[in-house]
Amino acid sequence: MTVPLLRVRNLEVRYGDLIGVADVSLDVPEGGVVALLGSNGAGKTTTLNAIAGLIPASAGAISFDGEAITGQPAYAIVRKGLALSPEGWRLFAQQTVESNLHLGATPLADRRRLAEVLDRVYALFPHLAERRLQRTSTMSGGERQMLAVGRALMSDPKLLMLDEPSLGLAPAIVESMYETFGRLHKAGLTILLAEQSVELALEFADYAYVLQVGRSVLFGPAGELAENPEVQRVYMGIG
Repeated sequence: MTVPLLRVRNLEVRYGDLIGVADVSLDVPEGGVVALLGSNGAGKTTTLNAIAGLIPASAGAISFDGEAITGQPAYAIVRKGLALSPEGWRLFAQQTVESNLHLGATPLADRRRLAEVLDRVYALFPHLAERRLQRTSTMSGGERQMLAVGRALMSDPKLLMLDEPSLGLAPAIVESMYETFGRLHKAGLTILLAEQSVELALEFADYAYVLQVGRSVLFGPAGELAENPEVQRVYMGIG
């Protein structure tokens, strides 16, 4: 049996007495696209942040590329090839586009590859190349989303986690972003996507997990979940 690139088992995250995630399990196969679905507050962002090492897991186990990473700090996890493009971007607003991208390349083991990786990001997002000297605080939401994804790609990850990449963006920008994600996937990048737009995510992903109040409650091939009456009723407004 093939070991998934990312495996999460019975993840629990607590904030004092509050439970952010109660029991989440998921697998992400190498080369796959997996969607993490659920309404606001379901635990999607908390799950991704725990996988990335930004917040500690209270219980459960996380492994990446066959290695246990539970409890490891974020700087160690990103060096192993797991990168997160966070909800809300978390960019350095007073720095330029290129400065933000350079910061994303900090985990690169071989600094001689910096120019190569930067050129790759600019090829994906020509808009960023045109604005490489622009201060991030002056950019639109769509431009900041491009920059957040580009910064994550600067670490040359094996697995890219995307947290709510369509949130607050115009439909044309969302379509363009997802076209870029498709190109990344075709080039071999594994993707774990947290998305409130269930219909959009199920169209893009191979497999999906549905979270409710911090628990995995449904999972399966994306096409099957798209036809699931409960998913259609609760998340897609059908029926």
